Amino acid sequence: MRFQVKLVMFDLDGTLLDTAPQIAEAANRMLVALGKPMLPQAQIATYIGEGVQNLIKRCLTGSVQVEPEAALFAQAQPLYHDFYTANATQSQPFAGVVPALQQLKKHGYRLACVTNKPEKFTLPLLQQAGLADFFEVIISGDSLPKKKPDPLPLLHICQKLGVLPAQAVLVGDSETDIQAAHAAGCFVVTVPYGYNQGREIDVATVDATVQQLTDVVNLLELPALLKQGS
Repeated sequence: MRFQVKLVMFDLDGTLLDTAPQIAEAANRMLVALGKPMLPQAQIATYIGEGVQNLIKRCLTGSVQVEPEAALFAQAQPLYHDFYTANATQSQPFAGVVPALQQLKKHGYRLACVTNKPEKFTLPLLQQAGLADFFEVIISGDSLPKKKPDPLPLLHICQKLGVLPAQAVLVGDSETDIQAAHAAGCFVVTVPYGYNQGREIDVATVDATVQQLTDVVNLLELPALLKQGS
């Protein structure tokens, strides 16, 4: 059975682009500048997905629960931004991303990107990777008052494109994406190669999983076969 949707929304980090190497490099340069030990890339990858502030805090403390000193965080934040600005656009799309977006666009789906990454990084990343023109709407972590897992970004995209949440699917790699989709009333499909704080996706909480994005189109009813306004 295929999902009857008109809109396909995509997470960015760990879904469209493999950003972990550049994020880890920038984070470790920040730590070195602060006189702190570097962290393995695999550990930093588990901190991705809930916004840049949480990422920086977790790198400073080596924990998802512990808060760093306010003065240290204030010192670290501009360092990270500078280092990540210098290397962010080196990130590359995962295998199958470009063909998948081409297929979906060809079949008439509306496409959007929704990420918790700040806009100053999101747009250059998508442009450099050649992905920006696929999306009618791009929502970053600072585009709206709330970000994922709050449903606001997804609902905003649906409203902007005139699509009901029940006619939309979010493709992501993390629990953050799953929670946002559930709260918004959208379908959710996940990929297994992303970050998700180092944990495997609980497949019981999603509508489907795909090994790579070229498999997404096989899950969907073609828009031309849907009744207008249904």
